[in-house]
Amino acid sequence: MTLDSHQHFWKYELPKHDWIDDEMAAIRRNFMPADLQPILAANGVDGCIAVQADQTLAETDFLLDIAAKHDFVKGVVGWIDLRADDLAEQLERYAGQPLLKGFRHVVQGEPDPLFLLQPNFLRGIDLIGQKGYTYDILIFPHQLVSALELVKQFPEYKFVIDHLAKPYAKAGYFTGWAAAMAAIAEFPNVCCKLSGLITEADYHNWTTDELLPYLRHALEVFGPDRCMFGSDWPVCRVAGDYAQVKGLIETLLQDSSPADQKAVFGENCARFYDI
Repeated sequence: MTLDSHQHFWKYELPKHDWIDDEMAAIRRNFMPADLQPILAANGVDGCIAVQADQTLAETDFLLDIAAKHDFVKGVVGWIDLRADDLAEQLERYAGQPLLKGFRHVVQGEPDPLFLLQPNFLRGIDLIGQKGYTYDILIFPHQLVSALELVKQFPEYKFVIDHLAKPYAKAGYFTGWAAAMAAIAEFPNVCCKLSGLITEADYHNWTTDELLPYLRHALEVFGPDRCMFGSDWPVCRVAGDYAQVKGLIETLLQDSSPADQKAVFGENCARFYDI
């Protein structure tokens, strides 16, 4: 089974989606299952993981409703306030929801560089980990230091780095990001999504050769058993189409064994999210 580990759905509205700036005007509209399903079919992808874009419980419910009605949506990474005093009670509303696989917070937007290490956030990570949920780490490279401390505290829980921690590919910075990624990859409970890279480069002028060093480094330090393909559709549309995104990872893996290719294009995602 070929799986896309990272994509989004939304009904476009303001101010909810005001993060979609003028440069991203191509995605200022609704993106729903009817839009994605034929694209997956055309690219030989059997299913996907729907990931939160809005930080509300309504977003989690919205994605779960979609997953319940569309078999190709194999799981949901939702949002819940991990810092809430009543987190345990909030989680009870999702008991018996097998399609809810984990949670994510848009940490990249938090001004506190140590947001991930706030005591109430750590308490929340511990609680969802105890309940078997995964956690998607959405950060910028400068936040990898706190992410490293986070995963060190919870070696028994499952974490995945979204979008290679968004390296500064447009500026060409590599060394510091590469060192931090190698450090966090030392923890075997951490995986990496090979996703979201074309939108970290120049939207209109990126090249495969420019981006392959970042992908190769992630593949090298995490290994083919802890990397997973993700499209970041429809966000990817501001810089390329689905086939280009998938083709970038196919190029990365062109000299890899068939077993490693199957792992990155589906098996690792299925194992991580318990599909």
